[in-house]
Amino acid sequence: MKDDTALYSSESFTLYKDSVVQGSNIATILSPTHIKSNYRSPASSTFSRLIKFKISINEKDNEMPPGSDHWVLIGDERESPIVKFGEAPQPLPDMPSTYLPVNYEYTFKVDMSSVLQQFEEKGYFEAYDGSRVAKNDFKGFYVAGASLPLSWDFVGLDEKGLKLQPTNEAGIYTLTVKFNPYNEVGIQDKEWQLSADISNRAKYTSAQPIVDALFNLSVEEATKNIEADSTFRTGAKWGGVWTRDISYSIILAFAYHEPEVAKISLRKKVNRGRIVQDTGSGGAWPVSSDRVVWAIAAWEIYKVTGEQAWLDEIYPIIKNSLEDDYRTLHDPETGLYAGESSFLDWREQTYPKWMSNMDIAVSQNLGTNVLHYRANRILAEMAALKGESGDAYTKRADDIKAGINQHLWMEDKGYYAQYRYGRPHLTVSPRFEALGEALAVLFDVPDADRAASIISRSPVTEYGVTCIYPQIPGIPPYHNNAIWPFVQSYWNLAAAKTGNEQVLLHGLASIYRAGAFFLTNYENMVAQTGDFLGTEINSDRMLWSMAGNLAMVYRVFMGMSFETDGLHFHPVVPEAYGGTRSLTNFKYRQATLDITIKGHGNVVQKITMDGSELKDGIVPANLTGNHTIEIELNASIKTMQENGINNVVNHFTLAGPRVEKDSMLLKWEAIDQAKAYHIYRNGKFLEHTTNATYIVPAGPYAEYKISAVDEMEYESFTSEPVAFAPSETIIEFENIVPASRLPYTNHSGLGFVEISKATNRSIECKINIEEAGDYFIDARYSNGSGPWNTDNKCAVRSLAVNFMYAGVLIFPQRGQDEWSDWGFSNSRRVKLNAGDNLIRITFEDWNHNMNGEVNTAMLDYLRVIRIE
Repeated sequence: MKDDTALYSSESFTLYKDSVVQGSNIATILSPTHIKSNYRSPASSTFSRLIKFKISINEKDNEMPPGSDHWVLIGDERESPIVKFGEAPQPLPDMPSTYLPVNYEYTFKVDMSSVLQQFEEKGYFEAYDGSRVAKNDFKGFYVAGASLPLSWDFVGLDEKGLKLQPTNEAGIYTLTVKFNPYNEVGIQDKEWQLSADISNRAKYTSAQPIVDALFNLSVEEATKNIEADSTFRTGAKWGGVWTRDISYSIILAFAYHEPEVAKISLRKKVNRGRIVQDTGSGGAWPVSSDRVVWAIAAWEIYKVTGEQAWLDEIYPIIKNSLEDDYRTLHDPETGLYAGESSFLDWREQTYPKWMSNMDIAVSQNLGTNVLHYRANRILAEMAALKGESGDAYTKRADDIKAGINQHLWMEDKGYYAQYRYGRPHLTVSPRFEALGEALAVLFDVPDADRAASIISRSPVTEYGVTCIYPQIPGIPPYHNNAIWPFVQSYWNLAAAKTGNEQVLLHGLASIYRAGAFFLTNYENMVAQTGDFLGTEINSDRMLWSMAGNLAMVYRVFMGMSFETDGLHFHPVVPEAYGGTRSLTNFKYRQATLDITIKGHGNVVQKITMDGSELKDGIVPANLTGNHTIEIELNASIKTMQENGINNVVNHFTLAGPRVEKDSMLLKWEAIDQAKAYHIYRNGKFLEHTTNATYIVPAGPYAEYKISAVDEMEYESFTSEPVAFAPSETIIEFENIVPASRLPYTNHSGLGFVEISKATNRSIECKINIEEAGDYFIDARYSNGSGPWNTDNKCAVRSLAVNFMYAGVLIFPQRGQDEWSDWGFSNSRRVKLNAGDNLIRITFEDWNHNMNGEVNTAMLDYLRVIRIE
């Protein structure tokens, strides 16, 4: 019979000890090994007839500016009128009052004559933003959009079958899709019964059957995710080992739940004695730079097992990786490291659309920097254990921590900013980023007051904490407008650490609602509906989601913390989850433990082992044999916070302005519902205006960006930076070394040069400067070694000015075989002398990318811009 005592209740759903109720949706816990759910996804019943879309050339967003989309309002017809590429759309109609039926076939008809004509007349097509697609690089036309099966993931359009096909009519292309695809899983009654033998694993029992059952479900799913080669697969739909997925999962649970499988899995992500950054944006590292999470996971395994051989194995790997990262990513001005947001690796899902992979590479993200901070701390500890000095790593960690607190803390909001971004002057993005905030709290980046503020003042929505907040308009749910259980788990650990009972109750309900309704550990769910259908990609049996579920028992309720001196206990049990709980048959090094905890709260009154008081409350690392641990909590000492949660309605910012430069005038179209605009100069706030123009005063180099502010004071992303550079020098590379004979086009001057591991490993030139001062140096390049969104062939070179190392130049991939697509590398700020200055671009040992073999780019010209 259902226990009417609710563990958590909101306007949308109620979590009970043995059930979850959300309207007519009910999940019932029949036993610790049996759950039934009648959950019905609302996705198919509310599919809009209004379809927004764009046409794409070569899987890029190159038809119209962001925010300008074609649309069709589907009635009973099965075919669109002819849509002309690049033609400005009409104003949007009112939203229809009815929804589109399931499995609705519809054909798009598109006129691409204007593009084909430019191919024939010019040899290239020039897009609205000045970018060019060479005729020789042309691969196809595609339809992108927000309504499934369409997608705004431009670089995945081909694999999703969204390529337009030519017809017998000149210039006309068509594509037939099936809108509102029917998904039986979303409307079926479901049932889970334990089928795997988990008797050799630890067993958990408590006064909350829902927790017990979902613990068992997660243990079973973890068992199913162990492959024949004794590694973890990432999810039911995702084979193989991925660096960040396995590492975050190990930190949460698998260091202690499956230490041997965890070690074998981590070994798969090592190459050249360094941690592998998985394939990703622009060709992986150093655009993506969160591989150091591997170090934290490896250290967690060591703390669990205490194995010297494992420490000896991982120490040089971590040391080599962090040394390369320091030379490549470190910003000496701020102490911060550059690179993409950890795990938030789908570009437009968390970054403004104008940002290229180069822009992402130079951004400074909260979560990624917290990982680098923690990894350097760990390396210092490892060095001490190895009898070596770790002072350099301690200093680097301290610099990162200081940089985070100085450059990312937002006093008015009471939590850290998502990242710093721009080109090359960086501005704080005031969005909240859940994983980064949680990791900061867990790894002691903020002081205690700031940590408490982060947990109590950060926004949380109805169904959980969203990856970012507020959401980005026009971007479908995935990282944007979504909740990820593994992120929620880290958030819950941070809430438990600060003793915030309200936030912890909310977070536990998010995890247990989803697990009970869906009867698996899905990767994500839509923030607005709490539904597993409707995100861009989802999979059941996701490793880091089940790890999070397990961690709620091991790390929150049981309070386990593994340290080099032994197993520590810091249980955090909200009053609603009180009672007696036990974890039996838990293997810790050479010991087997049966653990019982009584009561609620987060203050340990008494802890005994085998009936005797346990010294310092720590299970010693050298313990052997079978033992019984008993812990009593003292609820009379009120250390759990009350009234410390910031529940908010899910909110979307306005679209960012698109700014045009007209001589010394900046102008932009007024944004609907914008209360005002913020103007930034050289990364810093300049002024507030209600106008849609700004006159730029004459002066030295300056870079301007504009953002839109809505009625609730939420700020959009800034516009793409507009630079005013009175002094700019161009040096053609073909005037320095012999030009390449490769048949690529759209370059400037008389040609371009190739750099690879075999060709032009060192390029030197002298630049004559009239006046000494600070300058930006970058290079116009192309890299067709791989697609925009994945692979591992980002080219990297070292820049030296007058024999002083100035950092790396990064040349991310710009499209598979699209060698005539040119863009700029990152800029380096350097000091140049009056007269001749020696510039060297070289391939150094720390410039090896993740591919190891292909490290190639074409260089068009070097650009030198006077700053001051």
